[in-house]
Amino acid sequence: MLKRIHVQHLSLGMYLHEFCGSWMEHPFWRARFLLDDPQDLQRIRQTQIREVWIDTARGLDVATGTAAVSRADADAEVDSAFAQLQAEPAAPEHPPPPPQPQPPAGPASMAQELQRAAAICTNAKQAVISMFGEARMGQAIDAAGAQGLVNEISASVARHPHALLSLARIKTADEYTYMHSVAVCALMVALARQIDLDEAGVRMAGLAGLLHDLGKARIPLDILNKPGKLSEEEFAVVRGHPAAGHAMLRHSPLPAPVLDACLHHHEKMDGTGYPHRLAGERITTLARMTAICDVYDAITSNRPYKAGWDPAESLRRMAEWSRGHFDERLFRAFVKSIGIYPAGSLVRLTSGRLGVVTEQSPGTLLAPRVKVFFSTQSGMRIPPELIDLSAPGCGEQIAAREVPEHWQFQDLNALWSDLPQPA
Repeated sequence: MLKRIHVQHLSLGMYLHEFCGSWMEHPFWRARFLLDDPQDLQRIRQTQIREVWIDTARGLDVATGTAAVSRADADAEVDSAFAQLQAEPAAPEHPPPPPQPQPPAGPASMAQELQRAAAICTNAKQAVISMFGEARMGQAIDAAGAQGLVNEISASVARHPHALLSLARIKTADEYTYMHSVAVCALMVALARQIDLDEAGVRMAGLAGLLHDLGKARIPLDILNKPGKLSEEEFAVVRGHPAAGHAMLRHSPLPAPVLDACLHHHEKMDGTGYPHRLAGERITTLARMTAICDVYDAITSNRPYKAGWDPAESLRRMAEWSRGHFDERLFRAFVKSIGIYPAGSLVRLTSGRLGVVTEQSPGTLLAPRVKVFFSTQSGMRIPPELIDLSAPGCGEQIAAREVPEHWQFQDLNALWSDLPQPA
């Protein structure tokens, strides 16, 4: 049985099933192991992780009367919170702005924008690689070039809000550092529009997303891409990237909120983040937004040491951490901006067929468009069929999320995007 407990209740002999926090908050390269080393127990308690899941079937249980949350209760809490989002009115950060000039291009279909987004991602990756290379050599950042890249990404999100957001998530472990900047930029643009920031605010959010991890250019590549357990010294180097990025950018002509987001995107609402342990309103809105977008892309992406989580499952895990970790209002807006079942999520329908979410349906968070391709009744692949769960008369609904690792489908990304995938 899985139980969520506070780290203070951890003891030797327990089986650690999962940390309640992103991979960037602890130095352990594996999440599931029998806790039998006193030094590991001490290291866990010294991290910013406050809760963990233990598996009582594989290790010791907590003492009777110790506060713990079951998997079923945690799932029910998240289900209830997500169900409320459908009826929840928009919660803008500011009063609605005056009408802004719109990009000349009109709305595009998902398929049309995926083709454009693929080209944007390729060009953006090369631009970010160059930017990181210049930063490693101590050269000044081209702020105008960075803003031009943000404008291009923003225009794609305006044409179709989910194409580039979803495509940028697909990245090889080797290109993670660079494509992560592109993905977080796109997520920040979408979130900024969700909370009705004006176009200047949207551009600023995009810049923060694009540049937030620039400090990683100062981390030695053998540490940044290490596939195993980080030493205490190596983990300290990684945690120094926000301050390093801020130092590299502080003399550039960038808005102060962008610099602040670079410095404080690992702060938490409860004050347990870093580098300055800021809490609540002391963390700027832009930094709080960046914290959400940064973690989502990190945990859904393949890394040298860990495969990414399914998009829908990632949102649920973040929801479990959100109390004290993220700004809850901004996190709700973030879920609305990408959907409860983002593109790429593997789901089981009421008919027993499995499908992958291809895009969101207008006006609903619970009934996306799904490409079904597998029958659990026959245990066989079936001809792919695109179903709009929001269409009148559609008798299908999402019955459950599925864990991709359990099924070992190798073509999920190709199924939803119809684009060739990186090797």
